[in-house]
Amino acid sequence: MKRRVVVTGMGAITPIGNTVEEFWNSIKEEKVGIGPITKFDTTDYKVKIAAEVKDFVAKERMDFKAAKRMDTFSQYAVVAAKEAFAQSGLDMEKEDPFRVGVIIGSGIGGMTSFENEHAKLMEKGPTRVSPMFIPMMISNMAAGNVAIALGLKGKCTNVVTACATGSHCIGDAFRAIQCGDAEVMLAGGTEGAICPLGVAGFTTLTALNETEDVNKASIPFDKDRNGFVMGEGAGVLVLEELEHAKARGAEILAEVVGYGATCDAFHITSPAEDGSGAGTAMKFAMQDAGIEPTEITYINAHGTSTHHNDLFETRAIKMAFGEHAKNLYINSTKSMIGHLLGAAGGVEAIVCVKSLQEGYIHPTVNSKEADEECDLNYVFGSAVQKDFKYAISNSLGFGGHNASLLLAKYEA
Repeated sequence: MKRRVVVTGMGAITPIGNTVEEFWNSIKEEKVGIGPITKFDTTDYKVKIAAEVKDFVAKERMDFKAAKRMDTFSQYAVVAAKEAFAQSGLDMEKEDPFRVGVIIGSGIGGMTSFENEHAKLMEKGPTRVSPMFIPMMISNMAAGNVAIALGLKGKCTNVVTACATGSHCIGDAFRAIQCGDAEVMLAGGTEGAICPLGVAGFTTLTALNETEDVNKASIPFDKDRNGFVMGEGAGVLVLEELEHAKARGAEILAEVVGYGATCDAFHITSPAEDGSGAGTAMKFAMQDAGIEPTEITYINAHGTSTHHNDLFETRAIKMAFGEHAKNLYINSTKSMIGHLLGAAGGVEAIVCVKSLQEGYIHPTVNSKEADEECDLNYVFGSAVQKDFKYAISNSLGFGGHNASLLLAKYEA
């Protein structure tokens, strides 16, 4: 028998809210968090907009001295983890710390620190590089800093699979609890790479939309979509073995019931054209949960607003669901918050939990007319109020990495 795994806490830092409550309220208000880049001078850049986190002051949400020794992506992770941990009601004085772990990843890590310290090296020489450069840059430090901040001594790792990072971290944490490696895991993703090198790199890759119209920049599945918008933030969930959660009287928010992971083995940036990789990941998640495709109501799509992703993800959904694909409600949270890269899966899993709790499926904001080959129901126009039991969250990453999480409304 597989051990059941439930969600007992959530924390978020996003372009439209720096707590889960603020974020979810902004989702229901259909707020778009995209705007002019303020983090650096974009005069020489083709891309001038992004979905930045706003009004985040690390020292107001965490230890000031610790914050100074972290890159932004780690700060976001620690603050989101603290929110999730507080909601869960966990008391580490009553827990075996070696049975509480962390799997929180970043797709890129401390790129801002890399830029800053490289500039010092070039301008002032090697002795001026900060002794904290390496610990601030390497991507495992989000998980490490969360563990230190909360006293978690169990399994502590990070998955790095580009834009699938957050979902793979949650999936691996789910498996760790299922197989008995831990009773509790903090899991998700974090990213803070809106910086000159990050924006320049994605721009020359022709992945970003170059428009300055914030309401036409991230329009997943729309016929006029033309690239994604860089975002940043963090999404962290507390996953817990069901009996452990019940024994301490925890409020159970949802249940994780399935996880599928595959690789396209096709191209370093493009998904497989037939959607077979992502489609099989969804099939694996449903098989893991022991449910039929017809039982699924809602998919939070990866939906980046790039031509290839949206088209090939549509094909993947058709492959996994057959005729039932036309009955699904599909949306993309990236229409409001842009693409949070390694943090996307964590934040979008939170959306799935809240959607299950409230029976609310948000629209794909600003998308108006679907591409001819994107012919499913992407919830254009208005939100859907509908009670439902199962939701899938998809994440697809450069390198062909696919992850599908299957979440359910909790039933005792």
